[in-house]
Amino acid sequence: MSLVPKTARAVIIGGGISGCSVAYHLARAGWTDIVLLERKRLTSGTTWHAAGLIGQLRGTANMTRLAKYSADLYVKLEAETGVATGMRQVGSISVALTAARHEELLRQATTARIFGVDVAEVSPTEVKAMYPHLNVSDVVGAVHLPLDGQCDPTNIAMALAKGARMRGARICEGVKVTSVTKAGGRVTGVDYVVEGEPGHIACDVVVNCGGMWGRDLAEASGVTLPLHACEHFYLVTEPIAGLGHLPVLRVPDECAYYKSDAGKMMIGAFEPKAKPWGMGGIREDFEFDTLPEDWDHFQPILEAAMERMPMFQTAGIHTFFNGPESFTPDDRYYMGEAPELGGYWVAAGYNSVGIAGSGGAGMALAHWITEGEAPFDLWEVDIRRAQPFQRNRSYLKERVSETLGLLYADHFPYRQMATSRGVRRSPLHEHLRARGAVFGEVAGWERANWFAAEGQAREYEYSWGRQNWFENAAAEHKAVRNSVGLFDMTSFGKIRVEGRDACAYLQRVCANDVDVAVGRIVYTQMLNPRGGIESDLTVTRLSETAYLMVVPGATLQRDLAWLRRHLDGFVVVTDVTAAEAVLCVMGPASRALLQAVSPADFSNDAHPFGTVREIEIGMGLARAHRVTYVGELGWELYVSTDQAAHVFEVLEAADKGMVLCGLHVLDSCRIEKGYRHFGHDITDEDHVLEAGLGFAVKSGKGDFIGREAVLRKREAGLLRRMVQFKLRDPMPMLYHNEAIVRDGRIVGPITSGNYGHHLGGAVGLGYVPCAGESAEQVLASTYEIEVAGRRFAADASLAPMYDPKAERVRM
Repeated sequence: MSLVPKTARAVIIGGGISGCSVAYHLARAGWTDIVLLERKRLTSGTTWHAAGLIGQLRGTANMTRLAKYSADLYVKLEAETGVATGMRQVGSISVALTAARHEELLRQATTARIFGVDVAEVSPTEVKAMYPHLNVSDVVGAVHLPLDGQCDPTNIAMALAKGARMRGARICEGVKVTSVTKAGGRVTGVDYVVEGEPGHIACDVVVNCGGMWGRDLAEASGVTLPLHACEHFYLVTEPIAGLGHLPVLRVPDECAYYKSDAGKMMIGAFEPKAKPWGMGGIREDFEFDTLPEDWDHFQPILEAAMERMPMFQTAGIHTFFNGPESFTPDDRYYMGEAPELGGYWVAAGYNSVGIAGSGGAGMALAHWITEGEAPFDLWEVDIRRAQPFQRNRSYLKERVSETLGLLYADHFPYRQMATSRGVRRSPLHEHLRARGAVFGEVAGWERANWFAAEGQAREYEYSWGRQNWFENAAAEHKAVRNSVGLFDMTSFGKIRVEGRDACAYLQRVCANDVDVAVGRIVYTQMLNPRGGIESDLTVTRLSETAYLMVVPGATLQRDLAWLRRHLDGFVVVTDVTAAEAVLCVMGPASRALLQAVSPADFSNDAHPFGTVREIEIGMGLARAHRVTYVGELGWELYVSTDQAAHVFEVLEAADKGMVLCGLHVLDSCRIEKGYRHFGHDITDEDHVLEAGLGFAVKSGKGDFIGREAVLRKREAGLLRRMVQFKLRDPMPMLYHNEAIVRDGRIVGPITSGNYGHHLGGAVGLGYVPCAGESAEQVLASTYEIEVAGRRFAADASLAPMYDPKAERVRM
C-alpha cells in the first residue's frame, strides 16, 4: 500500500505496451507526477504474446507518420534504457498474388514516400533473392521496406517502463482499478484494490490503456469505448538449420505473415472470419494465459503456408499459440479525451498493431494531454468518432469477427462492412431499398450510396479502377447537373442550441457571423486557437434564442463534445438528429419540382439562397433550407420523421423527372465544385485561411476562438494553398493519398479524390506549399499526380473548375 501514492497528476490504467508508452512520453514531456497501475504484471494480457512486427507502411498518411515514429523510437530505446529490446531492422516484404493487391501495395508505397519512408518496388526475382525459402511462382509484385523490423514486445514495453521510471514516473503492479471517480463532469481520481485492501488516488487525468478490459472499465464511467477481444493464432516451428535473420514477410492474399526468430519460423494469421472471445467477460485471474488450440480453424492458413514456404512441410511444430487481442468496429484504434467525461483519456483497441502503433500513439497522446491539442490530425483514430450504440456487446461480437480479417483483406476504395448492419435507418430506407438502393454504412447509418438498374446485381464489385456502379453514378451525376436529383441525407447530425445567451455563445465558437436575421443560414467553421478547423457546418437561426447546427453524421459526437467543452452562459445544447429526416432536392429543375408539390413561392425573391422557411408539402410540413453541397440550385427539406415517407411519396409522384441519387454522386459533385470534406481536406491541423475558407471568417465581428491565429496568418502570409486538380487522362481514378508532384518533386498528398463526370476526369484536392509565393506562381508550375507509382499530368486551379462564380446555385 505504501508504494501507491495518494495523489498524482495522471493515472494510467494498464501496463501493456500502450500504457508504458503513454507513461514514457508523459514523463519525457516533463510530467513527473505520473502513476501507472497494472492489475497483474506488466505486459500480461496481450503484449507478452504479440508477434512484434514493426511495419511503417500504412493505408493513410498520418498512420504512416505514427508507425514511422514507433520504428525510429524502438531503434534508440535500448541505448537509452539499457534494456535489450530485440529490435532488428531486418526489413519487410509485402507480396501481391493479384494485380489488385499489387496496385494497393504500390499506392501505399506512394503514401510512404510522401513522408520519407524508405520503400521500393521489387520484382518476384528480387523477392526470391531476399527470401530464398519462398515460392514466388505466382507472385505478381512486392514492396520492400528496409527499415521495418521486428522486436521483443515484452522487452520493448519494459524498456518504455524503465524510461518512464528514469524520468520520475511510478509504476505499480498488482493494483486493480475498480472505478474512476468524478465530479462536475471531470475525473477526480481512481479507486483501486491491492492485496484485498482498497485505496484511492486523487488525480486530474486518467488514461484508459486497459486493452481488452478497456470497454467494461470505460462503461463503468459512462464512456463509450467500443472494442472486443478476438482469438489470434500463430504457429512457431522447431529450430531450422541455417535460417538466419530474414525480413518480415507478409502475404496478405493468404492472410498470413511470417518472421524468423531465434532460428525458428513463425506464421501468424488474420483469417477472414475470426473468433470473438470473452463475450461473458474475462475471468478475474486471467494474466499470462493462452486460449485453447483450434487446429481446424487454422488449417487453411497452414495448408497455404506449406505451398508458399515448403519448409513448413518438414519442420516440426514447437508451439501452436492462441491468445486474445482487442479489435474495434472499424479496424482503427482509439485515442483522445472521451467526450462524455473531462480528463478521461483513452489509448486502446489496437487491432493487432499495438506494438507498431503504441510508440507513435503514446507520443501523440502525451502531446495532446500536455499541450491541449494533438500534434497533427488524428481524426481517424479519435475516440470521438465512436457512436454510443457501438458499445453494445452483440454489435461488437458480430463486427469484430470481420474486422480482424480486414487487416489483410484488399483495402479497395468504397469497401463496405458486411457485419452488424442495419442498426440506424432513415424513415426512407425501405422506399429506397425497393428502388434499387445499394447501401453503405457511416456511423451506423445505412445510406444509399448508389442505385442499381433493373436487373443489375445490388452489390459492389470492388476494384481500384472503375467499379460496377461507375455508369450508374454517371447517370445520377447527369441528373443533378441537368435536371433534378434527390438525396436522403437523414444521417446529418442536427444540434439545437438555444437559450438567452445562444447568440453570444455561438459568436464565440463560430468563425463566421451568426448574429443574423431569423431565417438566415450561415456557413461557418468552428476553429481551435491555432486557426485549425474543428468543425465544418451550417448554422441556421430559427428564432431570436434558437439555432440549428447541421454537421456531418460521422462528426456528431466530436462536435457535441466541442460545443459542451466551451459551453458558456444560459445555453442548452441538444442532439436532435433522430427527430428529422432530410431530403435534398438538387438540380436546375428542383424549383419546378417543389412548386409542383407545394403552394410556397420558391423564386429568388421569395426564397433567396441561404435562407430557410417553413413550407407545406403534400399534406405535411417541412423546413426548406436553400443551400447546396453539389453546386446546383437546391433545397434541403427537414421533415419530422413521422412525415418523411409521405413527403418522399409526394415528390416521387410529381413526375418531374426526379432521379434518386446516392452518396457517391454527392461526393463527385462536391469535388467538382471544390467544396471541402471534413476529415480529408480540412482537419484540426489545417488553417482555415490556407484551406481557402477565409470568406467564411468574419474577424471584424469581435472575439472568437481562433481569431488571433487568423489575424496572424493574414499578416504573415500563407504557407500552403488548397488546390484543385483534374487529371488530363480520363482513365485513372483518384481516391486520396496519391502524391502531388510539382515540377518533378512530391510536395504532399491528395486529400480527397473522386471522378468528375461532368468535367470528364478524376478530380482531387490537396495542399501545395507556397511560402512567399503568389497565387499566380503556384499555378505557373507543372503538376502531376502519382498514382500507384505512375505519374499523370494534371491541370491545377485555385478557383472551382465547375461554375467558378457560383452562378448555378443562385439560378
